[in-house]
Amino acid sequence: MQQHLQNPIFKTLSSIADKHNTEAYVIGGFVRDIFLNRPSKDIDVVVVGSGIEYAEAVGRKLNTKVAVFKNFGTANIKYQDLEVEFVGARKESYRSDSRKPIVEDGTLADDQLRRDFTINALAINLNAGNFGELLDPFNGMEDLENKLIRTPLDPEITFSDDPLRMMRAIRFATQLNFSIDEAALNAIKTQKQRISIVSKERITDEMNKIILSPKPSIGFKHLFDTGLLQIIFPQMAQLYGVEIIKGKGHKDNFYHTLEVLDNICVDTDDLWLRWAAILHDIAKPATKRFEEGHGWTFHGHEDRGARMVPKIFAQLKLPLNEKMKYVQKLVQLHLRPIVLAQETVTDSAVRRLLFDAGEEIESLMLLCNADVTTKNEYKKTKYRNNFELVKQKLKDVEERDKIRNWQPPISGNDIMETFGLSAGKEVGLIKNAIREAILEGDITNDYNEAFNFMLDQAKQMGLNPVK
Repeated sequence: MQQHLQNPIFKTLSSIADKHNTEAYVIGGFVRDIFLNRPSKDIDVVVVGSGIEYAEAVGRKLNTKVAVFKNFGTANIKYQDLEVEFVGARKESYRSDSRKPIVEDGTLADDQLRRDFTINALAINLNAGNFGELLDPFNGMEDLENKLIRTPLDPEITFSDDPLRMMRAIRFATQLNFSIDEAALNAIKTQKQRISIVSKERITDEMNKIILSPKPSIGFKHLFDTGLLQIIFPQMAQLYGVEIIKGKGHKDNFYHTLEVLDNICVDTDDLWLRWAAILHDIAKPATKRFEEGHGWTFHGHEDRGARMVPKIFAQLKLPLNEKMKYVQKLVQLHLRPIVLAQETVTDSAVRRLLFDAGEEIESLMLLCNADVTTKNEYKKTKYRNNFELVKQKLKDVEERDKIRNWQPPISGNDIMETFGLSAGKEVGLIKNAIREAILEGDITNDYNEAFNFMLDQAKQMGLNPVK
């Protein structure tokens, strides 16, 4: 183990521990990540005694600032590119209405017992006499080898005490591609209602980490199968299921959404584009209709979905800013490129898409490409080939007409000054007519052409330029 503790900070931590006659251990994620060959810049150190006093002694030795959090009994320092957190070993007990524990001083064994999972309870001794010795009381190493998430205590107790650990179990399983111990999975199912005592912010933070994993569907399947998703994000759970009328069924929109999400993760690690994949069909349950002679329809689900985005963001305590508007825009437009890929692509349709999508056009094309989940290889190839044609047409039209983030060459002020008008209906009608003419290709995106077109439109409305 000593080869993993080569950074000079570990020698300092060791010498300070011995000087102060204190037991000190590296514990948790840093130790776990050594065996997973994952880089880690966060070091958790537990001492049998005062973590704050030990941290202050380390800070003096390294001549670095120590941030102290007395209410939590913790302290941390930043050293080079590392962040080191110090805490005294403790044992915990919980009240049923809170995930904040009653804390008492404890031994290393007490501290390891309170850890969430066996793979996070691994500790390495920092004292000189046993420097580098691994302490693994719950067979965490075996669980690492078996790729298993398991709790040190009875999982019913672990999850009841701190229900956020249910989300963490699923998050670690998703990030590491591990299985969850059967007893732990069953405990999540029985304790799922306890998640209600956890703040929305903490729940969503874990959900975002699941979404940012290489294959988020692993986590969402666990969330659904345990019943947690139905509590924390019911709109997504409602996508589940297939209804059949007169022998006609629709696809399961929950599993379709997970497929789209996994697809888009191959091309982007942008959290908000991944959220757009999750929400692109969110209104399908609300817009589902069976039409005689046709089958199932979801007319308007893109408009209804876009209207649902702000409420869902507020509910999950996601930011109600430009990130939300970005997701909303992609949900609103997600069918447009698909329709183009099914039809003969006209310049005017492409100009309209560029105008409406603006800077989000590349994101929109990634989302639409991910949305092709048909198992029919012929159809899949056909759609993807058509998408390539649409992308090329987008590029050609943009280079020629410069429509992205475009404003018509004639402004409302130009119209008002030319005809002596104040702001009102006539100005809007003329401005819209100019914009439509350019998007349709009737005139080019040129000031003089647009000005002459404006004169013609105004003349038809009985308006004359002021002298």
